[in-house]
Amino acid sequence: MGVHGNARKWLWRWRSNPLRRHDDIIEAWLVLVMWAVIVGGGAVAGLVTAQTAQDGFARERAELSPVRAVVLTNAVRSPASDESSAYRTSAIVRWPHSDGTYRTGRTLVSSQVRPGAHVTVWVDARDKLASPPAGPVDALVSSVLLGLGSASILAGAAFGTASLARRRLDRRRMAQWDAEWRLVGPRWSQRAG
Repeated sequence: MGVHGNARKWLWRWRSNPLRRHDDIIEAWLVLVMWAVIVGGGAVAGLVTAQTAQDGFARERAELSPVRAVVLTNAVRSPASDESSAYRTSAIVRWPHSDGTYRTGRTLVSSQVRPGAHVTVWVDARDKLASPPAGPVDALVSSVLLGLGSASILAGAAFGTASLARRRLDRRRMAQWDAEWRLVGPRWSQRAG
């Protein structure tokens, strides 16, 4: 069956037809609304979520400042770590405060860093250590993935809801057909015999 045949098969619920029931019209509208929600609502939900996430990442980058700090202690290594492997681990660092005093705190640094080495740490407006903000590329990728995720969740909810409603319509149609067959079936079998 080609594209034309598929369209005709789907559109039969919209045409005037003596076999069409009220439930068929409800199902046709249900499917139309479901696809409108999936396509239109999914696009809106995805774009709004992505933009909100992007704004949040930009605000985070604006609120945090990079500061040059000095490592005061050896990076804490786990006993199973390979001496040559580079990973991030905890160390105490000291950085200058805007009033000229120094602050200390624990942050993650490369396992290869030794005491006295300079590292860049991120601080918030109160001069407290913070995790580094996502870079522009990471923020964009995260925003897109969050947008796709919210669009997918909305699409899944719309599809699931429509599927449940269609299943109820199918059960109701089957019950109607059973009731009608109980009326017509005995007369039909008398004619055959």
